[in-house]
Amino acid sequence: MQAERNIRIIEWEDMDKKKFYSVGFLMALSIRLAVYPIILIRTRLQVQKGRTHYKGTSDAFSKILKFEGIRGLYRGFLVNAFTLISGQAYVTTYELVRMYVSRYSDNNAVKSIIAGGSASIVAQSFVVPSDVISQHIMMAGQKGYRGRLEMFQIPGTTRRNFGQAKEIIVNIFKIDGPRGFYRGYLAALLMYIPHSAVWWPSYHFFAEQISKWTPSEWPHLIIQGIAGPMAAIAACTVTNPMDVIKTRVQVGDKSISDTFRQLLREEGAWGFTKGLTARILSTAPTALALVVGYETLKKISLKEEFVATRHW
Repeated sequence: MQAERNIRIIEWEDMDKKKFYSVGFLMALSIRLAVYPIILIRTRLQVQKGRTHYKGTSDAFSKILKFEGIRGLYRGFLVNAFTLISGQAYVTTYELVRMYVSRYSDNNAVKSIIAGGSASIVAQSFVVPSDVISQHIMMAGQKGYRGRLEMFQIPGTTRRNFGQAKEIIVNIFKIDGPRGFYRGYLAALLMYIPHSAVWWPSYHFFAEQISKWTPSEWPHLIIQGIAGPMAAIAACTVTNPMDVIKTRVQVGDKSISDTFRQLLREEGAWGFTKGLTARILSTAPTALALVVGYETLKKISLKEEFVATRHW
């Protein structure tokens, strides 16, 4: 039996917030830049009917690279990057709610589920408008794609992201008004709240189980770095059906229930797994980077008076 680990979690009140937000934003931007091509591929796989354009993740990557170039893999990135603001909102809400719940419960799973769900509601208020716009940009580069906004196919090459974003914003406003920018908000909540509810308890569970089978002298950061991707895979697998529906609702013209019925009718149960491989390929490395980066960030942001009493 391994010796009990002397781990004390770095809490919100222990950190220098100025360091936390400035370093955290740059860290999140770097991670998003690295995984964005897979996010774009996941979106196209989820929206396409059957295998009309791409046979899978690798096929989509090679075709986008061949016909649209490197820029094609980063369509909508500048608009999508605005969702990083939601990351700050998510973390802030998560930590504050976790701190509040800790007054009533010491159970990590309980604190994580409540804090994660609350953070998802707040974060999606920032994410959904950018998601709606960026997903239309992602899809506009696909040959023959005609979305609900009736975007014109650009022959040969892509337009600048902000120029295209302006056209999409105008069209969304003309067709749906301000509500159009929150299209799929309920679907997003129905995906992200369960995602958080699965991810956080799974993360703590895997970390605890791994710690039982590893030497006590192992840095806790290594255990967290293993547990993060494992939790991400579990959460992605459970919530992928709702992720497919969310994406289709945001770029299409049907409700959640109509989208569900259409997908089931046209593609069967298999349709709810669309984009799962691409989602895991983007989420698992992101989880590793975020867990290691987040815990490192918390260590960097730790107030001087707590350095000797907190461990990672």
